[in-house]
Amino acid sequence: MARGLDPELAARVATQLMAHDALAAHARDELGITSFQRARAVQAALASAAAFAFGALLPLFSAVLTPASLLAVAVPTTSLTALALLGRLAAWTGGASAAVGARQFVLWGAFAMVATYVAGRLVGTIL
Repeated sequence: MARGLDPELAARVATQLMAHDALAAHARDELGITSFQRARAVQAALASAAAFAFGALLPLFSAVLTPASLLAVAVPTTSLTALALLGRLAAWTGGASAAVGARQFVLWGAFAMVATYVAGRLVGTIL
C-alpha cells in the first residue's frame, strides 16, 4: 500500500510474493537487500589484499628512505599517518564521520603496533 496499491491488490501481491520466496520478499521489501548488494567473497578478498599491499607501501618507503637512527620514530609515525588518511577515506566513502574513521584506524593500528612490540620483547626479539 505504501507503493500506491489499494489494500486488496496489495494483499494479493504480498500473498503471491510470500508463496514464491518469502525470505527473498522480506529481504528485498523490508530490508532493502537485493542481489546487487550480496557479499562477494572473492571480490572482498582481492580488495582486502590490494588495500593491505598499498597500505604497506608508505611505511615501507619510509623505512627504506630514513636513516637507521630515525627508523624507530619515522616508521610508526608514517604508519599512523597513513592509517589516519585511510581511515578518513574509508569513513568518507561509507558516509560516516571522517574524524571518527581516522581515530578508529589510528587507535587500532597503534594497539597492533604495541601488541607486536610486546610480543617481540616477550620472545626476546628486538627490532
